[in-house]
Amino acid sequence: MNFSYYIAKRYLFSPGSSNAINIITIIAAAGVVIGAMALFLVLSGFAGLKDFSLQFSSYFDPDLKMFPSSGKTFTYTPEQKEKLQQLESIAHFSEVIEERVFLEFRDKQKAAFIKGVDQAYTNVVKTDSILVYGNWLTENDFQVVAGNGISRELSMTVEPTYTNLLSIYVPRPGKGIPNDPTKAFRSQKTVNIGIYSVNEELDKKYIFGTIGLARTLLDLPDNQVTNLEFKLNPGADEQLVKQQLQEIFNNDVIIKNRVQLNDTLYKMLNTENLVSYLVITLIAVIALFNVAGAIIMMIIDKKGNVKTLYNVGASLSNIRKIFLFQGSLMTVLGTLLGLFLGFVLIVLQQQFGLLMITPSLPYPTRITAMSFVVVFLTISVIGFVASLLASSRINQKLVA
Repeated sequence: MNFSYYIAKRYLFSPGSSNAINIITIIAAAGVVIGAMALFLVLSGFAGLKDFSLQFSSYFDPDLKMFPSSGKTFTYTPEQKEKLQQLESIAHFSEVIEERVFLEFRDKQKAAFIKGVDQAYTNVVKTDSILVYGNWLTENDFQVVAGNGISRELSMTVEPTYTNLLSIYVPRPGKGIPNDPTKAFRSQKTVNIGIYSVNEELDKKYIFGTIGLARTLLDLPDNQVTNLEFKLNPGADEQLVKQQLQEIFNNDVIIKNRVQLNDTLYKMLNTENLVSYLVITLIAVIALFNVAGAIIMMIIDKKGNVKTLYNVGASLSNIRKIFLFQGSLMTVLGTLLGLFLGFVLIVLQQQFGLLMITPSLPYPTRITAMSFVVVFLTISVIGFVASLLASSRINQKLVA
């Protein structure tokens, strides 16, 4: 093996007997470098894009969110609240009521969701990170904070006075069409004191109000909520906390973590990442089979040397290993160079914003150890297979 490896290094770093062989070898090596660099750039780009797409969840979604197993609400007793307060893994929790509502401001209307929250909500979710204008809710049940999309559609700004009021309507429960349309809805007039912004979808979906306002609109008793949201202490065992919560609520609730709350988006991003990886890998396969071509041309160029090695006692297996090692070395060194160039480009992108999405927003990227491992293994395996196929062309007829 040492003999084959030594000869392989000599062949790799010494020029061939013709310029055509040298050009083919350079093209093959460049294909390895470009393939590795392209794959690393794609993986780093998608890692950054995934972080960018999901960054809202880190400050809008709680660590855990509880839903009723059936219906829209579940009962939340003082005894259960006391048990929750005794759980060491839970730092804070908040009572939430969500429901679809109809909004009217001056002459404009829009369907949305109201999210009624208590005063502990600011300890569970980073409201200061989503609030872009105005103030957050106080204990006043006649205040709301609207999403940026809702405020634009209704042409509604933060109101310093109570002169321009937002009307919120909720259908009354019941069957059939009421004789008096004015009695078909519960309504409440409120003032918008702030505007939040998370992403386009959420900005058009929610208005925040106090839980008292939501209970009044929905006519819910004080012991009923639609959700409980939890912030866990650092290092808390999520599965253990879920089990403890199920025991407190008699396994009559559904508990989701942040990933499960955004499972559709996670699946979409992971699918896009996988498809892009496969496409770039396919391109790399085509490029790396230039290595096989280069090895075959090298075998033809070194045919005389191969016969000499065979005649002085080298076995066919050892001769095949020479060209297998040569192709593998070319692949490994090209992969390392491609990873280095890709790393440099990603660092330059992070520092100087070489590629911009908008004039003020550079394309997001993130360097991960997994990207290095995936690229190295992918390119190396493909290069090894290509070299193995090429070296297998050496047979008894060639050395005869």
